[in-house]
Amino acid sequence: MLTFGPIPSRRLGRSLGINNIPPKICTYSCVYCQIGKTSQMKVEPQAFYPPDQIFEEVQEKVKKSKEKEELIDYLTFVPDGEPTLDINLGHEIKLIKSLGIKVAVITNCSIIDQKKVRENLKEADLVSLKVDSGEEEIWRKINRPHRKLHLDTILNSILEFARTFKGKIITETMLVKGINEDRRQIERVADFLARLNPERAYLSIPIRPPAMSWVRAPSEEVLNQSYNIFQKRINQVEYLIGYEGNDFAFTGEVEEDILSITSVHPMREEALKDFLKKANSDWLVIDKLMQQDKLAESEYEGHRFFIRRLKVSNK
Repeated sequence: MLTFGPIPSRRLGRSLGINNIPPKICTYSCVYCQIGKTSQMKVEPQAFYPPDQIFEEVQEKVKKSKEKEELIDYLTFVPDGEPTLDINLGHEIKLIKSLGIKVAVITNCSIIDQKKVRENLKEADLVSLKVDSGEEEIWRKINRPHRKLHLDTILNSILEFARTFKGKIITETMLVKGINEDRRQIERVADFLARLNPERAYLSIPIRPPAMSWVRAPSEEVLNQSYNIFQKRINQVEYLIGYEGNDFAFTGEVEEDILSITSVHPMREEALKDFLKKANSDWLVIDKLMQQDKLAESEYEGHRFFIRRLKVSNK
């Protein structure tokens, strides 16, 4: 399943997700990643799925969503890995734009120094860029990048991309307790973002089960300090620290919808219950998926989460 949702997005409203990368292929292995540890580290884009297949699945999902009167604000490339590793990303965006809905890409921007990657991203209406640190050592601790990557190259390439990109740029900075939360770290990121001048800069914290169990959110005091530092340098700053809600779309197939959503977006227990109620179904579906080893349960910060058990690709 290459699409999921529509789901409630804290950045994009109602987002239909596009999963254009097999699990778990990425340029990073972030300590806080909700999908878990990266199984294959890559930095060279390649073809994964035929663009026509992605377009057809998105088209079908959009059709089902409209039939169910489910609103879609963005068609969003937010896969099980880094979306810009897909060499056909630009072509896929062009195809999908024909559906008349805005297209977003949520990227860690780690290979944005590559010309082809920048050209692909320029086709999008909105690009979300991740900047967790402005210091190489801290960046390596939190994002655990491929050994060929270097932070200075990435930051300079982000600025180069922004100079010619015609769409909207937003940024996200994930704060992790004990790694990138001190004042000096926050000021370095804020200084860089002031040069970038994004439409909106988001400060986020881990709210779903992370790859590394020791990962925790910083204190409220640190969050407030970080917000104030950002606000002095950047026009629009927002928190991404709250639960996004339970308004997950039902498009007709209960098990398929649950597995497609939880493959990239862990669902809290109460969200699943609301979803099942909307679908005129019950918890027996979850029990079945658990027994079939298709769904896994975990706990984080006092909440029960359910996530699809991913089959690791050998591509």
